[in-house]
Amino acid sequence: MDKYLICGLGNPGREYEGTRHNTGFMVLDAFAKASNIVFEDKRYGFIAETMLKGRKIILLKPTTFMNLSGNAVRYWLEKEKIDEKRLLVISDELAFL
Repeated sequence: MDKYLICGLGNPGREYEGTRHNTGFMVLDAFAKASNIVFEDKRYGFIAETMLKGRKIILLKPTTFMNLSGNAVRYWLEKEKIDEKRLLVISDELAFL
């Protein structure tokens, strides 16, 4: 089964709620609500899972500040054995690779 990780970046704390710094969290919250799934507090972040067209989709909202979110992403990629090519990161900035 194909697996994908979608990571929404944001910062913990009330002072960031509703700000552009939590765009990634807001996108994943909207996706979870539309998919009728719930996040669970797990290692390095909040996780929700769903199936879409036979593919397992894992949503990750890291519980670290943005500049440390790589630890959470690395952990979940390795734990779920997901190739980096199947990772989507949603943030409040535009970056081209």
